[in-house]
Amino acid sequence: MNQGKTFELKVLPADEGKRLDVFLAENISELTRSQAKKIIENGHVKIDGKVVSKPRHKIKAGEIIEVFVPAPKPLEIKPEEEVPFEILYEDKHLAVINKPPGVVVHPGAGHYEGTLVHGLLARLKDLSGIGGELRPGIVHRLDKDTSGLLVVAKDDKTHQALTQMFKDREIKKIYLALVHGVPRLSAGKIEKPIGRHPVNRQKMSVHAKTGREALTFYRVRERFPKAALLEVEPKTGRTHQIRVHLASIGHPIVGDELYGGARPHGPKARRQMLHAYRLAFKHPVTGKELSFEAPLPEDFEEILSELRQVKN
Repeated sequence: MNQGKTFELKVLPADEGKRLDVFLAENISELTRSQAKKIIENGHVKIDGKVVSKPRHKIKAGEIIEVFVPAPKPLEIKPEEEVPFEILYEDKHLAVINKPPGVVVHPGAGHYEGTLVHGLLARLKDLSGIGGELRPGIVHRLDKDTSGLLVVAKDDKTHQALTQMFKDREIKKIYLALVHGVPRLSAGKIEKPIGRHPVNRQKMSVHAKTGREALTFYRVRERFPKAALLEVEPKTGRTHQIRVHLASIGHPIVGDELYGGARPHGPKARRQMLHAYRLAFKHPVTGKELSFEAPLPEDFEEILSELRQVKN
């Protein structure tokens, strides 16, 4: 029976002064920062043999950090057959799915049923537990109102491999975004750090004091009188990255109320018009090159059709 895993890490001079939770998340691929924080607070981390229970503890060069990662608890969420999504590809290691808008990826505050995870448990035979009891198989996520492609791991080894591939930027993700206004350049790069908004904690911002590196490329695919359809490729995976970056250059995504995309003039939508359109990567087990595309949802197509009629 899997009782958990123990890791031993040595702090290098380059990591001197880092927060303990940040260091663990950077060096143990299966831990997010929030998971690292929880493990520290639960007394599962020792530095030079002594338990340290404060995530903000600053580490020093030469210290030996011992980390115990408990095995995930048995799932307590029940499978739900009626959650809508499409399985585009599945083998014994992973699955690629097309998520419709309006579906939350995993359970969390206010969303304890009807999530993608509930649906995955009903339709996939095996799911990785390394993501935790509420996020089985989830390697990356899309916002509730963002539609499109996701890859899901079905075993722990594949989960770890995919997590590392995302970290190493080996998985190509292309999105389609309808934005207000038309960018001056036909293609461009946005390179601005992203961190938590200093006032509104629900938002991310390019003006945060402790922002993390973030890089996004975009290309204008279609122009309209007051809007443009962009092809967007995020090279990093920060929270709300595409939404924040496009808003920062004056072209928020249509329908994105949080980042200024609900404007009185120009196109209107009930959700942000952002779609994870293409996903390409090398299979972490077989080495086979995989590439997938997901058609635009009906509401996105309808808005584009209306804009094309006005343009013509």
